[in-house]
Amino acid sequence: MAKILVVDDETNILELIKFNLEKDGHQVITTTSGEEGLRLAKIEQPDLIILDVMLPEPDGLEVCRRLRSDQATSMVPVLMVSARGDTLDRVMGLEMGADDYIPKPFSPRELSARVKAALRRTKHKKPALMTSRELKSGGIVLDIEKFQVQVAGEFVSFTPKEFKLLKILMSHPGKVFTREQLLDRVWGFDFNVDTRTVDVHVRYVRQKIEPDPANPTYIKTVRGVGYKFSENVSS
Repeated sequence: MAKILVVDDETNILELIKFNLEKDGHQVITTTSGEEGLRLAKIEQPDLIILDVMLPEPDGLEVCRRLRSDQATSMVPVLMVSARGDTLDRVMGLEMGADDYIPKPFSPRELSARVKAALRRTKHKKPALMTSRELKSGGIVLDIEKFQVQVAGEFVSFTPKEFKLLKILMSHPGKVFTREQLLDRVWGFDFNVDTRTVDVHVRYVRQKIEPDPANPTYIKTVRGVGYKFSENVSS
């Protein structure tokens, strides 16, 4: 079905995940090392990566950040797992570019459902990226096919979620999107996050594209509703 890379330093958890994923028909590659996980991600080109937060150096958050900053692995969905289920860990994982987050302990059925959901989202969004057009506004150029963003002539690194969020807003200048609409379009209904995640990602996109993030030119807040991309930006 899919090739899945699992990175977890707890061998019993690693074997449990491997057993259940193989039972679902997936090909599973495992490692207990973050560095080895980064190497395997490049070599094996998995369809999905399951990554433990609490790895020894580099930890899972750093591994996720490096996966997202590398063009070869930037679009691979990452599902993070952790024995620490607090909100800060979850938010940090999402900010680093994770697609989903599961606190330990989790049931095999939940893991299977999350994996299926992540793979389904990836399958559904591929056709939207296989176009050859660019979106331009002011000093921003978003290349949909190449998954690249230039700001004032400089290439800026974006996580997949940040890229998709910016693409949706830029594709409909002047249109107001509610947080719920953006949550649905970027994360999907089956993704277990709330609307605060949208605000976090908007803040990070603004930091990358706005000359003054505190007084945004491009992404405007519509108080009590959501966000829109400005129609009137000079080139």
